[in-house]
Amino acid sequence: MKIAIRRGIIVALGLLLQIIITLYWYLFLGKYFKIVGLIYNILGIVIVLGIIKNSKRLSNILPWIIIILLFPIPGSLLYIIIGRNIHHSKLLKEINMQIAKSCKYLKQDEAITKEINELGYTDLKYISHFAGFPVSKNNHVDYYKTGEETYAVMLKELKKAKKFIFIEYFIISEGVMWNNILEILKEKAASGVDVRVIYDDLGCIARLPSDYNKTLQSYGIKCVIFNQLKPFAGFIMNNRDHRKMIIIDGQTVFSGGINIADEYINLISPYGYWKDNGIMIKGPAVWNFTVMFLSIWNSHSKLKDDYNKFKYNFENDEEDLGYVAPYGESPLDDEIIGEDIYLNIINEAKKYLYIYTPYLIIDTDMINALCRCAKKGVDVRLIIPGIPDKKVVYSLTISYLETLIDGGVKVYKYQPGFVHSKVFVSDDEVATVGTINLDYRSLYLHFECGVFLKKVKAIKNIKDDLCESLTESELVTKKSLKMNSLKKLWYAILRLFAPLC
Repeated sequence: MKIAIRRGIIVALGLLLQIIITLYWYLFLGKYFKIVGLIYNILGIVIVLGIIKNSKRLSNILPWIIIILLFPIPGSLLYIIIGRNIHHSKLLKEINMQIAKSCKYLKQDEAITKEINELGYTDLKYISHFAGFPVSKNNHVDYYKTGEETYAVMLKELKKAKKFIFIEYFIISEGVMWNNILEILKEKAASGVDVRVIYDDLGCIARLPSDYNKTLQSYGIKCVIFNQLKPFAGFIMNNRDHRKMIIIDGQTVFSGGINIADEYINLISPYGYWKDNGIMIKGPAVWNFTVMFLSIWNSHSKLKDDYNKFKYNFENDEEDLGYVAPYGESPLDDEIIGEDIYLNIINEAKKYLYIYTPYLIIDTDMINALCRCAKKGVDVRLIIPGIPDKKVVYSLTISYLETLIDGGVKVYKYQPGFVHSKVFVSDDEVATVGTINLDYRSLYLHFECGVFLKKVKAIKNIKDDLCESLTESELVTKKSLKMNSLKKLWYAILRLFAPLC
């Protein structure tokens, strides 16, 4: 707690400086305020026109437009500080450069390209040809319906590492889960295994000491803190590394919803039972994750690695001939890959579409797609938490439910506790498991990752998991929402600030 307070105060000082400057204009330079106000009004209009010109999803930036036009001075400042960091941050520019350089390592197998084209799998074609992440076959995929199951297998696989272990997580927290993993990492590093850890500074602000990277380095573990928080410069807190992955020897990867903290495996229960998941892949699809990791690592490291030395050559002896395509989401390009993959699944669903999401703060594209899918006769079901972890964000989630229910979408609250899984499954043929929430931060602002599966055996296990959770969930009705005029007004106001939540 002391760590969180100390670091929180330092970060808050920078934002406080901006407020003081604005108040100074109001209180001491009042005679110039009309001129300053006019300048800010013009600036606000210019910013709004720029937003409209450059936006591919107008609905997701509409709240910014409203805030800037209603409150030109604080709105413009807020947008410049938070909304436009990508163009001013040296770190984000370096990451973008490393991602661009990494593209040469992501090569699609031409035989699989031919198959995709012949079978008319446009969803796979989008990922491989447009998003730039290769689709592969001959992978072994295991899906785990809880954090506890994932963790047990994770420990066994980590102990098998012989060459390298790469770990990248939004949250790493001191506790039983991390301490057991750390003991393995220390042992492996001491034996010559190349162990590297990336963790997000904001995600770990209340969980790790500010200099924890030095502690890891003292154990022989290489460490990078993603986007370290700075009070007076480099305000890029809005673009975080929300990815979750453990890569072992280029042969095995773990991903999914869980972070490395005790609540994710239910050793502590702040919000009832924590419903999460994990996925393990052994096979050529691991390479996509390795490239994603190294692009972030190289952007923070002075020594740039040759990616190829971390590539494992598989013998293609796996029996599962389904298609696996791990993909990444970056806020630094013009593509909204995560949302587009979700929209493709929604638009192509024919019989059913089941979804886990902890947060539901969505734009009109997603709302219309879900409702349109339900209206054409598809059984569309969303499972959201029964117990929220963030009350304001949960209120935003509730604000969308009436529209979805009117559109034919069935929404369920998971009664045992909090749902943290981010999963889509449809028609026994397609699924995606990853880190991408149905909210503005995951879809537009964060670095994320996911695994797209088509005709893979594990899809049955994914469907079974959601069906089991539906039996533990309560259907939300318009009557149970108890919507009145005051509530609707409050929800409308909340949505103005949806991009910040």
